[in-house]
Amino acid sequence: MPSLTDTAIRHALKRVEASQKQENLADGEGRGTGRLVLVLKPMPKRVTADWMAQQWRDGKRSKKKIGAYPSMSLAEAREIYKRDYADVIQKGRSIRIATDTRPGTVADLFEGYVASLKSAGKPSWKETEKGLNKIADTLGRNRLAREIDPEEIVEVIRPIYDRGARAMADHVRGYIHAAFGWGMKSDNDYRNTSPRRFRIPFNPATGIPTEPKVQGTRWLDEDEFVRLYRWLESPDTPIHPPYTRAVRILMLTGQRVQEIARLHIDQWDAKERIIDWSKTKNLQPHAVPVPSLAAELLEAINVNEYGWFFPSATDPSKPVSHGTLYSFMWRQRDRGVIPYVTNRDLRRTFKTLAGKAGVSKEIRDRLQNHALQDVSSKNYDRWNYMPEKRAGMAKWDKFVRAMLAKKKGDGALKKAA
Repeated sequence: MPSLTDTAIRHALKRVEASQKQENLADGEGRGTGRLVLVLKPMPKRVTADWMAQQWRDGKRSKKKIGAYPSMSLAEAREIYKRDYADVIQKGRSIRIATDTRPGTVADLFEGYVASLKSAGKPSWKETEKGLNKIADTLGRNRLAREIDPEEIVEVIRPIYDRGARAMADHVRGYIHAAFGWGMKSDNDYRNTSPRRFRIPFNPATGIPTEPKVQGTRWLDEDEFVRLYRWLESPDTPIHPPYTRAVRILMLTGQRVQEIARLHIDQWDAKERIIDWSKTKNLQPHAVPVPSLAAELLEAINVNEYGWFFPSATDPSKPVSHGTLYSFMWRQRDRGVIPYVTNRDLRRTFKTLAGKAGVSKEIRDRLQNHALQDVSSKNYDRWNYMPEKRAGMAKWDKFVRAMLAKKKGDGALKKAA
């Protein structure tokens, strides 16, 4: 059978429209195993024309749609059939498992990786998506991912490093390394339904060194804790009130900044005075009873119309980001009005001072949702430890109240003197 032409297709469309009978137009011989076919079907008001890959296998005929004519031209249909189906048919495999064999682009790779984070419930997917979008613009969205080499990654990272943003440079390297690593695995992941196959020979970010990790040791002593807490109660400069409240809740509960920043009314049980997260950084559900001082602060807050305790100053429909809280604190400590402290330092401060208050390390770990690695905790122990956590928070609350009252009293004595 001769190859199809556009003229033959147009004539066939007119025949089907007049006869109202289906026709199948084959492109070439196909050697008895398979071929490209255009299926013309009469409909009440038009004739549909669909490109199909047709295969004879085990005495049975099967078809798989490639596209529709004329949106997919004859030349395009031939190219796709040759690229994605001809080899599958010649090897005797079923066309039903054939996929788009084009190597994925940088945009395909980054979008697929972000989608995998999102489907896994990783809270970092939004920040990762934002970072990778900027990187894709620099590398070229439509370039094949497998063609990116290490030198190009270095050229993306170096300007960030040169301007002094070393942590950001390390983050960018991490985003790229993770995305390419996902792409390499996805080609052989039977659970992955994406039609793209990246064929990445090696991860171009693997050989790029990471920034040395500096293990933080900073924590606030009692005087510094009180100084920061009192300033947050009455800042000496205009501050969006939800920001100062969020940091006080961080200090009083020892929780992760992302989780407190995104605190929603649905997560707060006012009757039980418990914050309950269904998803956290370590992907484990976490419920924490808060000290009465924190509960009083939360109960005094009127959540906004979107249910956020700590809404963004620029967009009330969204919660404040942990980055905004970090920069807000960074500006104040540069002014010298508060002790030098980071969000991680506040979490470390809770761990340390709560220990001084008499709370055991096991309960402190559970209050802060630190992953417990022993076999018993990971695989067998399903007790929620709520009574023990309540008792621990009660000790901590008493300690904090005494600390604040003592320092306040000291200030009154000095004024009297």
